[in-house]
Amino acid sequence: MTATTYDHAAHEGEPTGFKRWLVTTNHKDIGSMYLLFSLAMFLLGGAMALVIRAELFQPGLQIVDPYFFNQMTTMHALVMIFGAVMPAFTGLANWMIPLMVGAPDMALPRMNNWSFWLLPFGFAVLLSTLFMPGGGPAGGWTMYPPLMLQTGTAFPFVIFAIHVLGISSIMGSINVIATILNMRAPGMSLMKMPLFVWTWLITAYLMIAVMPVLAGAVTMLLTDQYFGTTFFSAAGGGDPVLYQHIFWFFGHPEVYILILPAFGIISTIIPTFARKPLFGYSSMVYATASIAFLSFIVWAHHMFTVGMPLAGELFFMYSTMLIAVPTGVKVFNWVSTMWRGAMTFEAPMLFALAFVFLFTIGGFSGLMLAIAPADFQYHDTYFVVAHFHYVLVTGAVFAILAAAYYWMPKWTGHMYSERLAQWHFWMSVIFVNVLFFPQHFLGLAGMPRRIPDYSVQFADWNMVSSIGGFGFGFAQLIFVWLLIKCIRGGQQAEAKAWEGASGLEWDVPSPAPHHTFDTPPVVR
Repeated sequence: MTATTYDHAAHEGEPTGFKRWLVTTNHKDIGSMYLLFSLAMFLLGGAMALVIRAELFQPGLQIVDPYFFNQMTTMHALVMIFGAVMPAFTGLANWMIPLMVGAPDMALPRMNNWSFWLLPFGFAVLLSTLFMPGGGPAGGWTMYPPLMLQTGTAFPFVIFAIHVLGISSIMGSINVIATILNMRAPGMSLMKMPLFVWTWLITAYLMIAVMPVLAGAVTMLLTDQYFGTTFFSAAGGGDPVLYQHIFWFFGHPEVYILILPAFGIISTIIPTFARKPLFGYSSMVYATASIAFLSFIVWAHHMFTVGMPLAGELFFMYSTMLIAVPTGVKVFNWVSTMWRGAMTFEAPMLFALAFVFLFTIGGFSGLMLAIAPADFQYHDTYFVVAHFHYVLVTGAVFAILAAAYYWMPKWTGHMYSERLAQWHFWMSVIFVNVLFFPQHFLGLAGMPRRIPDYSVQFADWNMVSSIGGFGFGFAQLIFVWLLIKCIRGGQQAEAKAWEGASGLEWDVPSPAPHHTFDTPPVVR
């Protein structure tokens, strides 16, 4: 790969202050805004989780009333999924994809600006529902009817907010696809692209395919509520189970939207710190595409208990188990990459290693839930809560933290404090297990999810889980402090901050100049 020239000078006449951020079309500015927004939402969603864990610290009703508790469980999920994890991956895509493929910017920069600013607007609408008469949505993030239709004044605002957030996601996805397919550097064929770019390309297609399905489902809820339709009302000839089918046709691919970019991040970081090329690059690409395809034919494994024909149960059980094959390929390739590598254990690698171990636990508990007769026992218990938090916290969130540490020198121009990062990692990895692992026991013992009070036999593990929750929350404040320190100063980062790193993004100086790749690099 050849180096190219960079424009370090600020353009005359460009807006400054808040207006710069309001109208910016620069992919690095927009990437930074996505990342900071997602951090703010992560802290807000985490605060909601602490309300839940504080209430569950011991049996009985102590701190909040049950209806507000239900609002917190619903809003925590919506904020974490649509406000924290998805925007964080979009921020990483904005920052890194143009740098990784040698493009000067995203293909559609003005649309990029719009797709970001729709996000805070959508969340302002969503969060404002907490202050409306009757409170915010309390029927769970799945918004099942008829429970969701009992929401008060907030109902149409929630539907509107979901539409706005969906439009933002689709616009961002179109931009990612257009950039990757049209703006790669000369010589960078598809099979030479970094894995992070590949996983995002597949994720973007997934988003365009399923976000309109969610939009359709919530619009049908809206017409049932206000326009006399009965799509989901048995009294009018409809069927509430129909909603579940439509929702999970969106919902299961959504799980992979939240995890496929994480696979790309881990596939980038492990080779760097093992100082070896990624083992089985082609198989990683095909495994990612296979997982994306399979995600469309497994949705009803969320619905075994609603009643379905035996043939249906068997189909969805076996198709779900099939996902373990490409996922196993990935884990095998990561372990093979590390085998006999000259590994070092800086913070990005530690989070990547924790991802491999702990995400695999989430995968195994997913296999248990895929077994239809076993799922009848675990369904809607805390075992499910433990399963998806091992996937989404020790999976998606740990991958985002790994990426933040890995590329922070490129973003800020400074090396972060490794001592603080190690503290952050070890406190996170210890407390996240104290938080979620006991929830497996609670679920197996029969504790239902989404309840503010519980029987006394669940008290001990709930207390342990709540202690883990507060410890994990406190650990994230270390990251915030580390980030502020790194932005304000510190040891100057070199262009190639990590010895084993490779890729076009490490050819540009640190911090990356405002404009890069005015002359396209050539990839050989």
